[in-house]
Amino acid sequence: MIRSELIQKIADENPHLYQRDVERIVNTVFEEVTDAMARGDRVELRGFGAFSVKKRDARVGRNPRTGETVQVEEKSVPFFKTGKLLRDRLNGKA
Repeated sequence: MIRSELIQKIADENPHLYQRDVERIVNTVFEEVTDAMARGDRVELRGFGAFSVKKRDARVGRNPRTGETVQVEEKSVPFFKTGKLLRDRLNGKA
């Protein structure tokens, strides 16, 4: 599902809301999650999962094409851990 499909589904299920308002709500939620993660905060959506940021240390990597060693800088990467409810539903237990 892509963002526009999510917006359309929410708008269809809530006919009392304008589609532009639904789009603004969805965009605001995504922006807040992104901003919180950019600050290094953890975002937890109960029953769905938790988004957090993990640090990857600097290391020596290798260019697969040439075999040349290269320095890979330290970086932050997003991490998602599923919630129990989502995990159970995916495995047919709920």
